[in-house]
Amino acid sequence: MAELELTEKELTQRHKKERKELQAQIQILKKSICKGDKKKKKEVTEEINRLEEALDKKQEEELTIWKVTHLNINNVENKNIENSNSNESTKDNKQYEQPTQRVSKAQKRRDKKANAERERNQRIIEQEALNVFGKRNVELQTIKKILCERGLMIYEIPSDGHCLYNAVAHQLKIIGETPLNFHELRSKTAIYLRENMNEFLPFISNPDSDDFLSPEQYEKYCDDVADTSAWGGAIELQVLSHVLKCPIEVIQASGVPYVIGDNYNNEKKIILTYHRHMYELGAHYNSVTKYVKEEES
Repeated sequence: MAELELTEKELTQRHKKERKELQAQIQILKKSICKGDKKKKKEVTEEINRLEEALDKKQEEELTIWKVTHLNINNVENKNIENSNSNESTKDNKQYEQPTQRVSKAQKRRDKKANAERERNQRIIEQEALNVFGKRNVELQTIKKILCERGLMIYEIPSDGHCLYNAVAHQLKIIGETPLNFHELRSKTAIYLRENMNEFLPFISNPDSDDFLSPEQYEKYCDDVADTSAWGGAIELQVLSHVLKCPIEVIQASGVPYVIGDNYNNEKKIILTYHRHMYELGAHYNSVTKYVKEEES
């Protein structure tokens, strides 16, 4: 317990003194070696190493015990002071305490619902902030700017697998052509594909193997176009242009707009927008309409 009564400086000084005493002892041991006596030299060297290791271990343990003990003493003293202050504060404040009002179960449910709503709104705000410079928003703003310069704006089409056909159906109404719904457009597209298999078969591959479709697989492809929500792409755009005998212009964020079926000398043209990053499921087509400032804002 004597070490605990020492200050850290006093303990360090004592350790230095012990080091000097050991060095003096080591010098005496070295002088005891006779010249050429290898056995004695080896014994003395081993003894010196043992003494140095023992002193290192002893001093390290003493320093560790001193630090840990004094740290605990300080913590206990501080804790006692804090508890004393806390007790005094509690005594002083007791007279000002008001009886706690019991919260009803209904109020707890309302509070829980309100907290959940606040957390949800916060997540939405954070996500929107992250999306400002994301691919989706950058692409969308670029397309909007292109359309605005032409006096147009995006007319949003639901992302349900029928977006190409619904976008074309909307455009048919805009330009005053015979209205057709997406079911009718799908059916006409499938019929044209079947009637012109040799023209389109070399350009359609199996998505799993990248091999060209067999006639049987091509027939299944046509069935999917007619009866399912299979997404329409470049092939279906070409077919729709032929079926409707009308040019179709596709506006996208990167590159210049391209026109399919520009050989049709039709003053009325279908205009679509193509979005690569609008939805996580894949690409998407929207329609367009005349720019209206109030709606756009």
